[in-house]
Amino acid sequence: MLRDDVAACVRWEILMHEQFSGVWICKGFGRATTGADPAVLGRAVLDAYVAGRDSRGETFRVVVRTDNGYHVVIAADQLTDPGWEADPAVCKALPAYLRNALD
Repeated sequence: MLRDDVAACVRWEILMHEQFSGVWICKGFGRATTGADPAVLGRAVLDAYVAGRDSRGETFRVVVRTDNGYHVVIAADQLTDPGWEADPAVCKALPAYLRNALD
């Protein structure tokens, strides 16, 4: 788990499951230096990526990796909390195209 007062480099991959071949295809990736929890960051990335997209029948996930070897996988079913909103501090770590999708 990362601490808020210690920034670390995190990297993420946005993956789509290709149902016919059964493989995960990289649809996007990024990195940021932040003290945010990797799971919260991954959830914000996935939420922003699928926002406004017609993704019926497609399965997406995000894999977030930290410099210290920790990794977390966020699946679309983890976005179903009706009251969840991305933390504005976490959004600042996202690139503009993802940050803007959350507005």
